[in-house]
Amino acid sequence: MTMNSMQECRASSPAGAGLDPAVALFHSLSDATRLAIVQHLAAGEARVADLISELGLAQSTVSAHVACLRDCGLVVGRAQGRQMFYSLARPELLDLLATAETLLDATGNAVALCPNFGTDTASATTGEAGR
Repeated sequence: MTMNSMQECRASSPAGAGLDPAVALFHSLSDATRLAIVQHLAAGEARVADLISELGLAQSTVSAHVACLRDCGLVVGRAQGRQMFYSLARPELLDLLATAETLLDATGNAVALCPNFGTDTASATTGEAGR
């Protein structure tokens, strides 16, 4: 997935409503590539080159998603010579991910069947879910 603009990184809110920080947080983690980057960084700092080889994505895609996470305050960079090493900005993010895993386990991944946001929307809409 290529990000065409940083607009894709921003959460949209209803007209006239203020942007809820919780919505922005979960929106920043709702993209599969950004979540994969966060999960990789949970193991320790990495360069964009490391993330490219781990995720198998283009440099421009990985860089755009890392920039989004950095702009959201979830990732920080540390320069070492000409290289930049990225890491999670807050250890609480690990707690959030662990809690999400626990919730997914407890619900049997039922959210995957959600008709709006689920990963199995095709089978859920055709009545094949749960077979």
